[in-house]
Amino acid sequence: MTEEQPNQVEKEMNLTGHLSELRNRLIVTAIFFVAFFVLGFVYVEQLINFFQKDLDFALNITGFSDIISIYITMAGLVGITGTLPILSLQIWLFIRPGLTDNEKKASLSYIPAIFLLFIIGLAFGYFLFINFIMPFLLNLNDGMFNELFTVDKYFKFLFQVTIPFGVLFEIPILAMFLTSLGIITPEYMKKTRKYAYFILIIIGTIVTPPDFVLQIVVAVPLIVLYEISIYFAKIVYKKKQKKHQEFMDEDTNE
Repeated sequence: MTEEQPNQVEKEMNLTGHLSELRNRLIVTAIFFVAFFVLGFVYVEQLINFFQKDLDFALNITGFSDIISIYITMAGLVGITGTLPILSLQIWLFIRPGLTDNEKKASLSYIPAIFLLFIIGLAFGYFLFINFIMPFLLNLNDGMFNELFTVDKYFKFLFQVTIPFGVLFEIPILAMFLTSLGIITPEYMKKTRKYAYFILIIIGTIVTPPDFVLQIVVAVPLIVLYEISIYFAKIVYKKKQKKHQEFMDEDTNE
């Protein structure tokens, strides 16, 4: 047996071990998702009442499938939201062996921030929906047509607006994480900010009705969020540069 053969076998064993660990972590995540999904299914009535309390109109159903659809949708949202920190923790545990002690501490602190920012994003999207988007759409009718709002279409549209904000509010964490890995820098984010603005504006137009004022209302907070991401990326980058300089100084002294 040549020297290359044992190395190849060792690599294959390492790959198998990593894949096995990844599978186990995905299974753990799936178990928590099912648990939160069931929890959401149990409390779906309270959730629906919460989302209906700010409405001036009644929601209707046009078939039995509407009931099943809204139960599954609500339970799925609870499952995704509740599982998000678990998924983040499992990813962190999977990549932990390849991180330094400082990187472990820094990246671990991202987990509660990911969950918190997702919730804030959902709340922000809901605020925009209730106070700006929905009133604008209702005013367009102006008594021309009879209004019949179904549960299925109402909640689908609500989640179409709110969930993207939950994801977009993760931009600061993503920027900090990629900066800590050396994939991006604050300077790179500054140079590409006009392209980022363009993408954010497009996203704003997708999740809002075709009204210029509404699109500005949505786009401005997203642009501010991008600038906040640059600020936090700077903090991470400076700390990384400082540690690198300290390491170089120690190496020089030795």
